[in-house]
Amino acid sequence: MNREGSLTAETQAATSCSNCGAPLTGPYCASCGQKSRIHRSLAAFTGDLAAGLFNFEGKFWCTLPMLAWRPGELTRRYVEGQRHRFISPIGLYLFSVFLMFAALSFSGALSSVEVTDGLDAAARDELTALQRLEEQRAVAIKAGQATAEIDKRIAGHREGLKQMEQLKDGSLPTGLSENGNNPPWLRNALRKFASDPNAVMANVQEATSKYSWMLIPLSVPFVWLLFPFRRNLHLFDHAVFVTYSLSFMMLLILLGSLLVMAGASGPASLLMLVPPVHMYRQLKGAYRLRWWSALARTALLLCFAAVVLSLFSTVVLALGVFG
Repeated sequence: MNREGSLTAETQAATSCSNCGAPLTGPYCASCGQKSRIHRSLAAFTGDLAAGLFNFEGKFWCTLPMLAWRPGELTRRYVEGQRHRFISPIGLYLFSVFLMFAALSFSGALSSVEVTDGLDAAARDELTALQRLEEQRAVAIKAGQATAEIDKRIAGHREGLKQMEQLKDGSLPTGLSENGNNPPWLRNALRKFASDPNAVMANVQEATSKYSWMLIPLSVPFVWLLFPFRRNLHLFDHAVFVTYSLSFMMLLILLGSLLVMAGASGPASLLMLVPPVHMYRQLKGAYRLRWWSALARTALLLCFAAVVLSLFSTVVLALGVFG
């Protein structure tokens, strides 16, 4: 009976797709693309795993070199329909974001962010500056010189030191308290930050990784502004351009983190020169621009990128503070 059941299953698998039920005309279903012969064995599972790994690696090694050296051609070929050979933009972006934050966490760059340490260092600087000014004031008094300007600077440093101590104690600085003229939402946010600044920064870091996808919709309208009269372009084209570009930037940050971890901070700092060159090459190749047109749009794109980063930083900061 088991044999009959097996033969029946094989007959069904040979005539119709076990996934969608469509009639089979070859080794793959014409409707959903699944294989016509399905095996329930460990060998089949191992084969599928190997095929998936090698397929990803094949796409990865086709995509990554082009993303680095010929980003414009990669963008254009994907937009024009050559998509089987390359990793999709959103897939590569998510993979890049995961690797970047994993490397930053492993290196301790994220966990080492302690706001209280920064306040302590700033307070020490203020105290040192205050002591120097008091010494200058003592010298000026002995010389019979006026000390009004020095007194004003001393008062400023003392006020700054006082506000830092208030933040460290978990209270709002003078002028931001309930008696101030600031709106309630600002006072509440500052109070939350003052009570536990490290927890707020941890929330901001979490929001940055969780909502990193927002960089794409924030960037696409600005890229569209570079080509307002090109009717042959679609928002899809700009989205592909933006996502591949952001993926490269994430991988660049990953490379910089690895170099810093290896003790090569000098070469890592030189990577800051790469983004403008990459933007220029991608614009020129993806949109088939002349060099002067690509150069002008690169300058605008750099300004737009600064605006997008400011907007994104504001959003994740708000999510970290109010979330």
